Amino acid sequence: MFIDKVKIFIKAGNGGNGCTSFYTEKYVANGGPDGGDGGKGGSIIFCADESKNSLTDFRYSQRFRAADGENGTGKFCHGKSGENLIIKVPRGTVIRDEATGRIIADMFGDKDMVTVLEGGLGGRGNARFKSSRRQAPHFSQRGQVTEEFAVILELMTIADVGLVGYPNVGKSTLLSVITNARPKIANYHFTTLSPNLGVVSYYDRSFVVADIPGLIEGASEGVGLGHDFLRHIDRTRLLVHVIDVSGCEGRDPYEDYKKINLELKSYGTKLSKLPQIIALNKCDIAPEENIKEFRRRVRGKKIVEISGITHRGTDTLVAEIIKKLDELPPLEPLEYEPFDFGKINTSEYSIERYDDGSFGVCGGFIEEVARGIVLNDYDSFNYFQKTLKEKGIIKELKARGAQDGDIVRILDFEFEFVE
Repeated sequence: MFIDKVKIFIKAGNGGNGCTSFYTEKYVANGGPDGGDGGKGGSIIFCADESKNSLTDFRYSQRFRAADGENGTGKFCHGKSGENLIIKVPRGTVIRDEATGRIIADMFGDKDMVTVLEGGLGGRGNARFKSSRRQAPHFSQRGQVTEEFAVILELMTIADVGLVGYPNVGKSTLLSVITNARPKIANYHFTTLSPNLGVVSYYDRSFVVADIPGLIEGASEGVGLGHDFLRHIDRTRLLVHVIDVSGCEGRDPYEDYKKINLELKSYGTKLSKLPQIIALNKCDIAPEENIKEFRRRVRGKKIVEISGITHRGTDTLVAEIIKKLDELPPLEPLEYEPFDFGKINTSEYSIERYDDGSFGVCGGFIEEVARGIVLNDYDSFNYFQKTLKEKGIIKELKARGAQDGDIVRILDFEFEFVE
């Protein structure tokens, strides 16, 4: 089953906790704190893999979590960092933030690697809190706890040329003739249920062709299969518009041409502005009047008469494609402003006053300091108060009108303000 768009959940590893430990050994008095730091959590890294061609691997596995960092131990032993989780995706996959729809990364090149989420920092052990006035700190710091995020993986095929046209006009047959691809071919509508890729080798030249499932009228509004797969020709440099000029399906070739171009325009991207080569297929069974009428009504376009079944004109078509590709700029990644989940700013905080007269202090600085709070430990609580004072938070609370007895909420804790 071909899958080209999935939603998955990713979470970097939590940081390991710092250790509260004291050095003890026979005949050694007052050994002091020796708690080690916790290890850093593993990061989430995406890697482009050219050997993959769909997102089928994510059909049943939708939650990905990197390893947590290990806790620190005594004797200044630091915890081991969590192992990074590398998620392999097909080349051409676009990673989007599910909440905003913004692009995080475009996995354009083979082996491209992008770190999407950084692992949580490990907590500091109690040895880190030793000072001249605090000889035996009985507290350490907890590791950072990371959040889970939802991202959308969207496969956009990387090909030089895209084959477009109504169902059953012979695109798959043409692809099988000019490339090494072997798509399923039959004489009924919507034979192709997923994009097929093939490489054309012509003397010392080669290029990639994508056969996009048949478009129909209304595809840009979600009718049929075309809307689901139009994204796969967003990257192409050139379109080959395959037309069944024989009219054996009971449709008018010129009307087919107009309707498909209208759908490309309605899709709302650069597709309608891409250069086109028109391949009039099934010329072996087409009345000569049909070919002449189409040429009369479509002027100023490059038109090649072919037959996928008899291979008539296919070499000419390939030569024209190469000639046109030589005039066009090479394939490039999407242009976008990368979205970053970002790191918590551990220097910022904010103070709010609520309707009940209480105050709330929040922000990255508070979350960072709170990782080292042990409320029932005298040294830990004093360290917390000293840090708030040095940061200017106590002074700012006074300036905002805080008085003795007022409630101050910091994360999940409540305190009475005392001057």
